[in-house]
Amino acid sequence: MSTPTNAELVARWKAEPAPLLPLLHAFHDRDGHLSDEALREVSAALRMPLADLFGTVSFYHHFARFPPGASAPRVCTGPVCRLLGGEELLDAMRKHGATPMACAGRCDEPVPVLTAHDVHVGLAADALERRPSPLPVPNPGGLPECVFESIREPGRATLDGYRRSGGYEALSAALGGSPDAVIDALKDSGLAGRGGAGFPTGVKWRAVADETRGPKTIVCNADEGEPGCFKDRVLMDHDPHAVLEGMALAGFATGAATGFIYLRYEYPETHAILERAIAEAEAAGMLGDAIGGTTFAFRIHVRRGAGAYICGEEGSLLNSLEGKHPFPRERPPFPVSHGYDDLPTVVNNVETLASVPPIVRRGGDWYRGLGLGDHAGTKLISLSGDIERPGNYEVPIGLPLRTLLHDWAGGAPGGRLIQAVTMAGISGGFLAGDDLEVTLDEPSVRAAHSMLGAGGIMVFDDTRDMVAVAHSCMEFFAHESCGKCFPCRIGTQRLTERLATAAGAAGPAQLGDWRAEVEDIGAVMKATSACGLGMAAPLVTESLLRYWPERVAAHVASRAT
Repeated sequence: MSTPTNAELVARWKAEPAPLLPLLHAFHDRDGHLSDEALREVSAALRMPLADLFGTVSFYHHFARFPPGASAPRVCTGPVCRLLGGEELLDAMRKHGATPMACAGRCDEPVPVLTAHDVHVGLAADALERRPSPLPVPNPGGLPECVFESIREPGRATLDGYRRSGGYEALSAALGGSPDAVIDALKDSGLAGRGGAGFPTGVKWRAVADETRGPKTIVCNADEGEPGCFKDRVLMDHDPHAVLEGMALAGFATGAATGFIYLRYEYPETHAILERAIAEAEAAGMLGDAIGGTTFAFRIHVRRGAGAYICGEEGSLLNSLEGKHPFPRERPPFPVSHGYDDLPTVVNNVETLASVPPIVRRGGDWYRGLGLGDHAGTKLISLSGDIERPGNYEVPIGLPLRTLLHDWAGGAPGGRLIQAVTMAGISGGFLAGDDLEVTLDEPSVRAAHSMLGAGGIMVFDDTRDMVAVAHSCMEFFAHESCGKCFPCRIGTQRLTERLATAAGAAGPAQLGDWRAEVEDIGAVMKATSACGLGMAAPLVTESLLRYWPERVAAHVASRAT
């Protein structure tokens, strides 16, 4: 096949919805980087000022401007990979032009190395291998599951495999009834957003359905960039049709005809899987025009991000999708009324949408009954770090954390003790000591000054230096701050400096002064930051001070010498 010309690339994508990202990717894939010539072509084609385009392109981590560009390896140095050998692997691969990258969503099998569209994993430069995304851990508790119930069956990622266990039955049944029935089932189920915010899904869909303006849009947030979170990847890789059916049901329930999957850059294999699944569904009449022989039409487009943690925040995601600089949006108004193209939009994450088909098929009461006690439903947990059996688990809401860590996942390897865990990836800070007795539900975790959030849990055994771990986490936040608001932009940098271990590092050398300054910075960030990144980052230092005051005192003293 001949290499496409600039004109051919522009013609292919210019008329498509949300064209900027796929057009940039087309040039980046062809050349390995985005040249000045390519940027001028894109600027002219989309009538976008060149300065604005340059600012947007340079915001993303994975768009290279110069050779060797995408062909140079990028090695994950996220919090888990750093503990398990990521920095050593990076040093060994620097002779190949390797550079570090933030958490790449393979915490269950470190260390991932991304080169162009290939992901290899391993702990040594000469022993890297391509491996498919691991399936969820076999159901260790034997409890009923929702989204993982059939995912381990052979061929599940294909249309035939999906249909063998009821795939697309929910959509077919819904098309014979009313959109209100779908929304009512979700309200009855108690399903709340599984991306971290926890907003009731049925309420969100009802708000969009009741809007009179249009066209309306369904957006699947598949940009799971939170360190320690890799649950959405396993759903898209092994059960992509569940996500597509969930989106189609959202379109039917709200009156939307278009859907976007905003996929994180670090999942190139997932991109291909989703495109194949969409083609299968369209060929079978489950997506596209006249779905199921009805007048309902719904099309799904995959739009690949370019490496920016902040694009997991819905306002930043929508701006990125529209081709704008991906800063968070001021709220209100909210996406339900002013989302994609300033029109009513549903934004849900992968896990939420994959939960919809079984709920619609079996009823809200069935899903509500999967939780423990008064809690409704289940939650996917990505477990990684110093744990015997890392991976993805589907737990009933309300399950004791210790049951997951010890009974299901086998505890820390080598007979070590679990010293601490992170919650909500790293956005919930640390839990340790008596707070490891929490149950996995928002009220219990929030009572311990943290949050369940997206469900990423990293485990640290009793050999780990928690100040160093906290520094790694804060360094990530400082690197990923979008820079829109100064409390987050400056605050994450100042907190990173205060956690640095070098003697004479920035910040007070007396414990009382150091603590007062760190607490003051955190309070300002939580009160005035524009989005959740700046509000969550101080939970790292707050929990460090809460659980390890002696270790903090030793850290501050060492900086003065």
